[in-house]
Amino acid sequence: MAEIAEGGSGGGHKGGKKRAKKLSTRVDMTPMVDLAFLLLTFFVLTATFSKPKTMELTFPAPPPPDQKPDEIKKGITFLLTKDDRIFYYEGEFRAEANDKGPKTEIQELDFSQDSQKSLHKYLLEKNKPMHEQISALKAKHDNNQLADSTFKRLVKERKADKESYTFLIKTDDQATYKNVIDVIDELNVNVVGKYVMVDIMKSEMDLVLEKTANN
Repeated sequence: MAEIAEGGSGGGHKGGKKRAKKLSTRVDMTPMVDLAFLLLTFFVLTATFSKPKTMELTFPAPPPPDQKPDEIKKGITFLLTKDDRIFYYEGEFRAEANDKGPKTEIQELDFSQDSQKSLHKYLLEKNKPMHEQISALKAKHDNNQLADSTFKRLVKERKADKESYTFLIKTDDQATYKNVIDVIDELNVNVVGKYVMVDIMKSEMDLVLEKTANN
């Protein structure tokens, strides 16, 4: 801490005038340094650092060159392009009509919440059985009829059920990241368990270009 040092009086001679004592101060900074380190340690240990926000995406492994990709049963494909436009078709894509069915026609949805062609309403309707099953499980969990681990396991099994839809997200080179995130958010809100991002095929892109050119 601060110390006060007293200097000599300078008035030791007989008959001389008595001079005032000179006082000098010296501040000991050692306790302040200790306090600064303590405060720094406290803030480092208690501070919350910002974490990067990430989103998990699932990309299927590409099939071998000589192997035909497996057909996805109950598949729904979203095609994203410029101007916040999103198209979709259900089932297997057919560039031309064949013995399995007619040529694929794409329909358009939008990102609003209340229109008749809303992506939200479409997913809500398509995933209605899943909603009902998970809501029933949640009600049992809330009433303490299911343990946490059992509830999570059953929800995971419901989402992975073979009878549930698999959603494929495809984009051209003019789609925005925002639209991709919006689609994934809607899938998560509607408790969709199976969705992947895959490359768009040229025949699919041709249909999108045809639609956007006419409108």
